[in-house]
Amino acid sequence: MSKETINPEVLYGSTQFGFSHAVKSARRTTIHCAGQVAWDKEYNVVGGNDIGAQTRQALANLKTVLAASGAGIEDIVRLRTYVVNHTPEYLEPIGMALAEFYGDNMPAANTWIGVQSLAMPEFMVEIEATAEID
Repeated sequence: MSKETINPEVLYGSTQFGFSHAVKSARRTTIHCAGQVAWDKEYNVVGGNDIGAQTRQALANLKTVLAASGAGIEDIVRLRTYVVNHTPEYLEPIGMALAEFYGDNMPAANTWIGVQSLAMPEFMVEIEATAEID
């Protein structure tokens, strides 16, 4: 196995929240994906003020970038999720979008970071990824 998720049993369960505590990988080709937001191809924000819908669009964009790089969801070793004006109410819709995104794949390490704003005022979430492929 070229990637191993690390979730020590003595720590709290993290996969239900869409992340693993760590990912260990062998030396491989690394892909650094820029932060993805809820824009479609015509620069329309998908999802309006719905944090879950914006997250699903950002993850769909991320999946497209990964595929264009020769990678897939299973190759992600790290996410960083930036959330504007983060509140506990955002945990469920973002977590559900992440669960849909990963499907049967074990979630990668992920850090959620509450921020004041992103590049455009209508963006509520931005997601960066690091992936590794052979």
